[in-house]
Amino acid sequence: MIRHILATLLMISAPAFAAGELAASATGVQPLLLGSEAPDVALKTLEGKATSLWKQMDGKPAILVFYRGGWCPYCNTQLSDLRLILKDVEALGYRVLAISPDRPEELGKTLSKDKLEYTLLSDSKADALKAFGIGFVVDQETITKYQGYGIDLEKSSGEQHHALPVPSVFIVDSQHILQFSFTHPDYRVRVPGSVILAAAKAISERAQYVQPTR
Repeated sequence: MIRHILATLLMISAPAFAAGELAASATGVQPLLLGSEAPDVALKTLEGKATSLWKQMDGKPAILVFYRGGWCPYCNTQLSDLRLILKDVEALGYRVLAISPDRPEELGKTLSKDKLEYTLLSDSKADALKAFGIGFVVDQETITKYQGYGIDLEKSSGEQHHALPVPSVFIVDSQHILQFSFTHPDYRVRVPGSVILAAAKAISERAQYVQPTR
């Protein structure tokens, strides 16, 4: 059953094109292909210090969770649910890195809500969103609607790009190669933690039998 789900997700999330710039809409994103090298994009820590994706991976495989921001209830539910699999994936050697356009000060607000025990990183410049091909520009009608709900994208990111990610999960091995991905243009659709854990286990088991090429 799990294998069937994983196969389906891989087919859904592996489009026949490469990553590009910010898309005009959520349905126009172009996620990185499986087998691609994860880019070593610039990010910021919770404390506002400059860092990078590879530095945060620290030579380990990683589960990368791209979310829209601490203002998004669907994102907060997903981030909270990740706690249920955290010990299991860490036991397999994975780091869990959650990335959003929120500036570091906003990350702190997200962290305080649920006392998350994994790493939150800021992509306020939208560099990672572009590099992974999952970022898009929010249209003015939606911006106005969000403002009516008290959501200010410019305040959250500290930038004027109005960029958000299509919520996505990538699993990257210790060689920075993309082994699993799930991206869905409907922000309400999130991959279950049980599937992320199953994929992480499968990738970890396969890595034990595959010798790196020289």
